[in-house]
Amino acid sequence: MDIFALIVTIGVALGFTYTNGFHDSANAIATSVSTRALTPRAALLMAAVMNLAGAFLGSGVAKTVSQGLIETPSGSRGMAILFAALVGAVVWNMITWYFGLPSSSSHALFGGMVGAALAGSIAVYWMGVVEKVVIPMFLSPLVGMALGYLAMTAILWTFRRANPHKAKRHFRIAQTVSAAGMALGHGLQDAQKTMGIVVMALVIADVEDYGDQIPVWVKVSCALMLSLGTYAGGWRIMRTLGRR
Repeated sequence: MDIFALIVTIGVALGFTYTNGFHDSANAIATSVSTRALTPRAALLMAAVMNLAGAFLGSGVAKTVSQGLIETPSGSRGMAILFAALVGAVVWNMITWYFGLPSSSSHALFGGMVGAALAGSIAVYWMGVVEKVVIPMFLSPLVGMALGYLAMTAILWTFRRANPHKAKRHFRIAQTVSAAGMALGHGLQDAQKTMGIVVMALVIADVEDYGDQIPVWVKVSCALMLSLGTYAGGWRIMRTLGRR
C-alpha cells in the first residue's frame, strides 16, 4: 500500500474534522449566544474545550463508522473510496457553511461513504445504514421536538410564579450548562466518526487491525482538529440558528 495515499487520506480526514468543528459547533451554542448568556468568543472557547474532552470518551461510534456501514475495501481502490467519501463530505460542509445552513456533517460523511462504495463496487450494509443512519436521521428531530415540548411545559409550570429577574439569572446559568453538555456530546459523537475513518484507512494499509485499540495518536489528532475547528468559529451558522 502506498504510504503517501494513506497520509493524504488521513490528512483529508483530519480536514473533515476541522470543518466539522466550525460547522457543527454552532448547534450547541447558538441559543446561549442569541440570548446573551455567553459572548460568541466565550461560547466558542467553551465548546472547543468540551469537544476536546468528549472526543476521549468511548469508541462505539468509531466502530460503527469503520465496520457497520460498508464493507472494508482493500488496496488502492479502498483508499480511493475513503478519499472520495471525505472529499464529498468536506465540499458539502463548506457549501452549507457558506450559506449558513445547519446541515449535518455526520450525514454528509455517511452519504459520502455509501456513494463512494457504490461507485467503487463495494458492498453496502444497507441494514446498518437504515438502522444506524436513516432511522435516527428522521427520529432525531421528532424526538427532540417532543422532549423540548415536554421540557418547556414543565419549566413554564414550575416557574409560573417566579420573579422574572431572578429566573433570568438562573436560566442563563442553566443555558450555559446545557450548551456545555451539547458540546461534550458533539465531541463524543463527531470526533469518533473521523477516528473510525482513520482506523479503516489504517486497516486497508495493513498498519492496524480491527481488533486493536484505537491508537492514542488517532484520538489526540481527531480531538485537537475538532477543537481547533470549533474555536475557529461557526458564526454564519450560529447566526442562522440563534437569530433567524
